[in-house]
Amino acid sequence: MNYAFSALLLGVLVSATTTANAIEFNQVQTEKSALTFVSKQMSVPVEGRFRSFRGRLAFDPAKPAAASAELEIDLVSIDAGSKDANDELAGKAWFNTKVFPVAKFVLTSVKPLGDNRFEVAGRMTIKGRTQDLTAPVTLRQEGNSATLEGSLVLKRADYAIGEGMWADFGTVANEVQVRYRLVATAAAK
Repeated sequence: MNYAFSALLLGVLVSATTTANAIEFNQVQTEKSALTFVSKQMSVPVEGRFRSFRGRLAFDPAKPAAASAELEIDLVSIDAGSKDANDELAGKAWFNTKVFPVAKFVLTSVKPLGDNRFEVAGRMTIKGRTQDLTAPVTLRQEGNSATLEGSLVLKRADYAIGEGMWADFGTVANEVQVRYRLVATAAAK
């Protein structure tokens, strides 16, 4: 269920990656963006998404070292395919959304890899636990709009997601594949 956390990384990636034009991408278009995940329960893939998240960013491709970004995911917005699953994931053993309603990713650096690919690093916080993360992103820019896409694997145990009877990795795998597609635009100057 570290899916949300990965999604946070994606938001950061959006803010940290753009082409070499003198343009600053500073608005995340959440209605055009997506944060999804795939976990495995008893070796069966379970897909889901987060319906609500928001981001702040400032990224000038000519100055990637000066990039800043923050992504917040409303954990209660998880959609794991059914009301029962969503309610279980909001509970204390999983995300404990009454105490920790938001997962947060804060960008710390952006590394250009060439060919519109970047590596974004930052700090992810879920359930009060913070971990350093790096994630790849591929950038596609069209005028004042940029789409950043990528995926990464989060380990739910790093964030105490799935405690108690759910801590057995034979029942629910520790690794969660997170996929992100973020759309960002540049505000008119």
